[in-house]
Amino acid sequence: MTIDRAVLAVAGAMVLVSAALAAFVSLWWLLLTAFVGANMLQAAFSGFCPAAIVLRKVGIKPGCAFD
Repeated sequence: MTIDRAVLAVAGAMVLVSAALAAFVSLWWLLLTAFVGANMLQAAFSGFCPAAIVLRKVGIKPGCAFD
């Protein structure tokens, strides 16, 4: 797995978890969904992704987008 795919997996998991928490706990969890979406949007334009930095330090091999 490359950093690119790992970033997508982490973002998808965060969205699903926050949607479930919003449905069962509090609607305030939708703020996490908004944060993840905003971070993905800015990463598409700037190329900067904090999750990619963490995943690189963990040892996942780079991909095309976040090398």
